[in-house]
Amino acid sequence: MFNHLMYEAGHVKITAIKTRVVNAEMRNWVFVKVETDEPGLFGWGEATLEWKTRAVVGAIEDLAPLLIGRDPRDIEQAYRAMTKQSFWRLGAIGMSAVSGIELALWDILGKHLNVPVWRLLGGKVRDKVGVYTHLGMGDMRAVYETNDVEPLVERAREVVDFGYKAFKAVFIPYTHYHAPLPEVDKVARMMQAMREAVGDSIEIMVDFHGRPASAGAALAYIEALAPGRPMFVEEPVPPGDFANLAKLAGRSSVPLATGERLIERTEFDALFASQAIDIVQPDICHCGGLMEAKKIAARAEALGIGVAPHNPLGPIAGVAALHFAVSTPNHVIQEEMVGAVPWYFDVVQGPIKRVDGYWQVPEAPGLGITVDEDACAKHPFVQEVMHTQNAVLADGTLVDW
Repeated sequence: MFNHLMYEAGHVKITAIKTRVVNAEMRNWVFVKVETDEPGLFGWGEATLEWKTRAVVGAIEDLAPLLIGRDPRDIEQAYRAMTKQSFWRLGAIGMSAVSGIELALWDILGKHLNVPVWRLLGGKVRDKVGVYTHLGMGDMRAVYETNDVEPLVERAREVVDFGYKAFKAVFIPYTHYHAPLPEVDKVARMMQAMREAVGDSIEIMVDFHGRPASAGAALAYIEALAPGRPMFVEEPVPPGDFANLAKLAGRSSVPLATGERLIERTEFDALFASQAIDIVQPDICHCGGLMEAKKIAARAEALGIGVAPHNPLGPIAGVAALHFAVSTPNHVIQEEMVGAVPWYFDVVQGPIKRVDGYWQVPEAPGLGITVDEDACAKHPFVQEVMHTQNAVLADGTLVDW
């Protein structure tokens, strides 16, 4: 155990940055360990990026020389070193690497000061954090392959019976520039059946996955969903298509959300300028880490926009999202994937505890996690399961997954 009193005023240096890849079926979780020259003082982060595991691990190795020898407590300076002294813009792969390292630095700082990370992010603004899961409670096949009424309703009831007050479903068909009427009617039937099954006290979100390629196609599905009163629809058009998003905002009665596939802060600025959304969804493991997510949230708050961070990733990402939520005033609800694999809590023991649909506030120093590296080693890298083979129209056109 690190004794923070011994080194309160002393200089601390980063000595190594390592990765540990843990296969969780659809995703390979990428855990990042930042070590220091102080005995027992290290931090953990997560840099998981679907289907880009080896590239992210390589990016972390490339970034490490920029940080070795630096004080890990100077988090803003470390972020600037990684993003400004890399010369090339980093994109999703590089920024995921940056994010994983940045989270580990917060873990170190919290341990050093003997306080939970949320204290360092501005302190507590709520006593518990509302969360939602997916159909199947994280089982990837249930999430992406529930396309008929009966299994949809069955899995929705399972989620509610498990104590969740909100869930998200992905059942918008693979689409292009046109939404066929039979598909629109099917979406309407599925939403109606799901709402009738769970009642009006449960929040339902619908993820479009950016499948409609036009505002017209997206609007047809949104109108079909509207009688079921979804909390929001997510990524109704492809990421970055702010013009079509703005068209939808002017014609839709359903709240719109997006942002999980935006990376740089400038991309979020362009999104906010479109005045098209009610909820922004940065991914803390892709947008640069906790400090960048807080800056994005602050800009959103100034514009009357709520924050519901994207987080279908591993347990360290979940804990980071928890600390963010505790300290962020315009946080609305938190996505989680605790049920992704049955051994989720074997590899990382931490403060995630759900009571009556809410995560509880952690009190342990840093992120408050312990990573079992032996348990991690039992699940080495495996090529992820690809679900994209179904994203093909009847005429052979490849479309957004």
